[in-house]
Amino acid sequence: MIPSPAWQERAASGRKAYVYLLRNSKGRFYLGWTTDIKRRLKEHNTGEGNYTKTRGPWDLIGYEIFSNVEDAKKRERALKHNPRMLKFLKKRALATLRVSAAMRQNMQVMG
Repeated sequence: MIPSPAWQERAASGRKAYVYLLRNSKGRFYLGWTTDIKRRLKEHNTGEGNYTKTRGPWDLIGYEIFSNVEDAKKRERALKHNPRMLKFLKKRALATLRVSAAMRQNMQVMG
């Protein structure tokens, strides 16, 4: 028996979900949601995403974890429809990457 789409939606609502931010080498961003970040990043980089297939390769630069799919979808929608909020998220993710890179560099110098 194949479950109905409504049943699948209820079953998926109990799973962890992620809103993620990708960036390519040209500095373009992509925001999406998923329940499996590794699989989704691989799909983006192998040409399985409509927008991302010709614009890769993509790097994951940040993500947020949600306790269910509905909350992740709401957050993604809110970010995509609020440019100021999305700009803040991009700045925060890029700043975190810079700090991480600086810390790695310091560890190499010390070690």
